[in-house]
Amino acid sequence: MVSLYEAHKKIYPRSVSGVFSRWRWVLVWLTQIVFYGLPWLAWGQRQAVLFDLEARRFYIFGLVLYPQDFIYLTGLLVISALSLFLFTAVAGRLWCGYACPQTVYTEMFLWIERRLEGDRSARMHLDAGGWNLNKLGRKGGKHLLWLAVALWTGFTFVGYFTPIKELGGGFLRLSVGGWETFWVLFYGFATYGNAGFMREQVCKYMCPYARFQSAMFDTDTLIVSYDTERGEPRGARSRKADPAALKLGACVDCSLCVQVCPTGIDIRKGLQYECIGCGACADVCDTVMDKLGYERGLVRYTTQNAMRNKWTRAETWKHVLRPRVLIYTAILGVVCVAMAVSLALRSPFRVDVVRDRGVMARIVAGGAIENVYRLQIMNVTESEQRYEIAVSGLAGLVLASDSQVTLAPAEARWVVVRLQLPYEAAPPGSHPMHFEIAALDGVGRVSEKSVFLVPH
Repeated sequence: MVSLYEAHKKIYPRSVSGVFSRWRWVLVWLTQIVFYGLPWLAWGQRQAVLFDLEARRFYIFGLVLYPQDFIYLTGLLVISALSLFLFTAVAGRLWCGYACPQTVYTEMFLWIERRLEGDRSARMHLDAGGWNLNKLGRKGGKHLLWLAVALWTGFTFVGYFTPIKELGGGFLRLSVGGWETFWVLFYGFATYGNAGFMREQVCKYMCPYARFQSAMFDTDTLIVSYDTERGEPRGARSRKADPAALKLGACVDCSLCVQVCPTGIDIRKGLQYECIGCGACADVCDTVMDKLGYERGLVRYTTQNAMRNKWTRAETWKHVLRPRVLIYTAILGVVCVAMAVSLALRSPFRVDVVRDRGVMARIVAGGAIENVYRLQIMNVTESEQRYEIAVSGLAGLVLASDSQVTLAPAEARWVVVRLQLPYEAAPPGSHPMHFEIAALDGVGRVSEKSVFLVPH
């Protein structure tokens, strides 16, 4: 029988130290301090970052955003996409190798695994051996710690949508809601499965980024590369041996670059879509070169053109900063500035006007024509505000309901407004007019268009 599926061989990444490994751990610490710490950060009397879906309010430090502020989410997504294009054009899969959650949590889970089961050879020996108390204790302890990290990650994730202190109190009292419990377990299970078991399978088969990254690469993109001209022909030798006399290149064929690779590829075969650009192979190769007294950089970040033309570092960077990269940078800068200016000039309140469909234009006591509207006023500040409602644009039009309204901090309220116009003050039809809403306790004025209907 011929199998149509490739047999999966478990990968046991070897631990490695070096400049790229240190940078990877710096990103692990930074991302997790932000992720785990933000929900516990207070801002006044509330959580600093909270996406309150039930109340349809999103709190980000001093900002209060509503669904009507969807444009800012669009801007954030555009900035993220442009940043990804820029980083990929400059240095390949930097996001994948250093800051992607899959990479970050895999590093954390691998660290736990190494602490309890040992490095690569010890883990392979443990898995190959039979079950005993030692193996049961190490494996059980590892999975308990993995589950603890995964569940805390799920709890933190839900803490961005439900106040995390209330969520924690609910779990302690066993009174947490069903949806919160579901999402804590779901996100925790996803973390446990992806980082503990699937690992490189997510990068190789599930993540779409590896498939379309080639569209953003060119011959001037910095990628992890093996210097074939310098390294070949490869072969083992003693430290004191002269590679030139043996007609060998700098590569000693130790296979350490394969052993440290989190996706199990051989960088000496050239660029492969499985490569996440983490630089682990460059770190371990530099270690071997140091032991042999050879020059570092047999495996390094460089470009295909630089490798082919033997450019210096200055020449390489001159070509890396090419028009494509400069255009990405300029567009990204413009979008960031535009979004910052928009947020800075954002009105401290918003108003939406909706005609009351349940009440048509009508004639009331005194012979006046009345239209009824609903105004949604949203206070986006953290203090109580009073607003004055006025109308303009149509002679004789007056406000027949209360002209002032008071809103609590970050409150959104629908206000019913009645407008009246003397009979025969305007011909039948639709007449444009404006609602003028001004903040009495702060700065801000909003003008919203609408129409006044005069029946035939």
